[in-house]
Amino acid sequence: MKLVECVPNFSEGKNKVVIDQITREIETVEGVELKDVDMGADMNRTVVTFVGPPEAVEEAAFKAIRQASELIDMSTHKGSHPRIGATDVCPFVPVDGITMDDCVELARRVGKRVGDELNLPVYLYEGAATRENRKNLAVVRSGQYEGLNEKLSDPEWKPDFGPSEYTDRVKKSGATVIGAREFLIAYNINLNTREKKIATDIAFELREKGRAKRDGGPDGHYWKGEIVRYDDNHYPCGECEFIGETFSEVDRHTLDEHGYSLKELLEEEYNYNVKKLKGKAVKKRGKFQHCKAIGWFVSDYDRAQISINLTNYKVTSLQDVYEEAKKIADEMGVSVTGSELIGLVPYRALLEAGKFYLERQGRSTGIPYIDILETAVQSLGLRDVSDFDITEKLIGLPTASEKDLISMHVDGFVHELSRDSATPGGGSVAALSGAMGAGLLSMVCNLSIGDRGTEDKDVILIPVADELQELKDALLQAVDEDTRAFDGYMAAKQLPKGTSEERKRRKNAMEEGLKKAVEVPLRTAELSSRVIEIAEDVALHGKSSAASDALVGAQMAFSGIVGGIANVRINLGDMDDKDYTVSVDERCGKMHDEYLEMLHNVIEIVEKRLKVNG
Repeated sequence: MKLVECVPNFSEGKNKVVIDQITREIETVEGVELKDVDMGADMNRTVVTFVGPPEAVEEAAFKAIRQASELIDMSTHKGSHPRIGATDVCPFVPVDGITMDDCVELARRVGKRVGDELNLPVYLYEGAATRENRKNLAVVRSGQYEGLNEKLSDPEWKPDFGPSEYTDRVKKSGATVIGAREFLIAYNINLNTREKKIATDIAFELREKGRAKRDGGPDGHYWKGEIVRYDDNHYPCGECEFIGETFSEVDRHTLDEHGYSLKELLEEEYNYNVKKLKGKAVKKRGKFQHCKAIGWFVSDYDRAQISINLTNYKVTSLQDVYEEAKKIADEMGVSVTGSELIGLVPYRALLEAGKFYLERQGRSTGIPYIDILETAVQSLGLRDVSDFDITEKLIGLPTASEKDLISMHVDGFVHELSRDSATPGGGSVAALSGAMGAGLLSMVCNLSIGDRGTEDKDVILIPVADELQELKDALLQAVDEDTRAFDGYMAAKQLPKGTSEERKRRKNAMEEGLKKAVEVPLRTAELSSRVIEIAEDVALHGKSSAASDALVGAQMAFSGIVGGIANVRINLGDMDDKDYTVSVDERCGKMHDEYLEMLHNVIEIVEKRLKVNG
């Protein structure tokens, strides 16, 4: 499922009535889930978090910005946080099944709509920025609301969308900064010490910005050492013992030996003039990119913490930072006791952490996602100082609502099938068949690996089990998607048809509804096809005592293919787009024949193995 997070910041943190009206606009959009509303009275600012499919989030963001522009008067606004408008900033963040480029396009569409329809100046920032000097939010927002009139009169600061004039409308609502960025994870690592300086020392080692080089402190405590400084004809390397006579020498050495530009580090992170370094502290880069960190003491926990912001968890992960912090802490004679996640976290970030620790333990990653997540929670010590509820903290968690078919007990689902309604029907059953086939084959893999002497099979079956879990989860989602798709088509049939315009609208809606009713079971068939492909390896390399399970799994997956294709073809018959119907029908025919042959291969493999057992 494609999932986007949106985190608009509104310049109102005292009047809950205003914020409630804005968030109600968000909640009117189907598919959007409001996750958090954080009001700050001192800053007079509210941070709202909501998630959903891209199209729904796009609409919700526009409606929220529109409502804020009507309700918030910037000419009377006072607050401690920098701001430039009623909706100060509105970033879009890729969470699952969507790229940064997708979010950039989304941000630009919303920006154009705000400029065109609401007549407000819009600046694009970060990933969506159209100019290099507009990437940094602080730079774009410089001068704040009070300096907006002057900013708009500067040709260099012409908005990306909307008016350049300081109209009465702009005076009331200000400007809006819209962009696309990676997910920011706020993460604290707990130490068994009350000493803030130790936490700060570890933080400086971890963060991208790095730290000042010191002569080794006593007892392995780096922060107690003397700061090393640049001098005339004396340019030490921050990473090793090399000393250059000129800055160019040490800069070249740092690039060749340590892989980064010292000049860029000093100028961009520390605002140094590399021609005037005498007396300045020698700096070295930290361990991780996209990592900001400080140390602090938390009185509520009576311990020091390393406070971290990970601005791109796909480059620097939770487990990367946690394991390095443990290593450095141990060298300093302290221990990491666990960690703490603040706010919401992408499902994928914690899933990858769980897989990392399972792999280190030599265990299969092809297990239900909830088991992998629990491994991550325990391995990272996420319940060390506070509770951690997986269902509350993760964005993109593939959970089902109580109304979904897959939330039903088996008997309830079968009873529902037997009633005199068109849904759930064969498409949902086909998806469930494929999911059960994938689950059963994953079980065979997990029974066959992880023991003494299974190393050769582990290499083959662990990644297979991992993929089968993903296929299982996707097919489970298709159980309800199939029912919703057919219900959407039936709803289109109920549209009014009194006038020619209404008939045209109804016909178009029915055609689109049928395409959706075709695409879902087609995907069910394709996912089930992949399960059959994998089944050959499972039947061949899995435990011989579980060969019969491999056969049943393959048979269930083939039922997913047959059932998916049947539901595709029955809906194709009512469609007007003949080119589309012929193309899809040909795909279905080839798929059936190809995977029937694969099923026969699995049957043959299993029969041979059963005879050997006999």
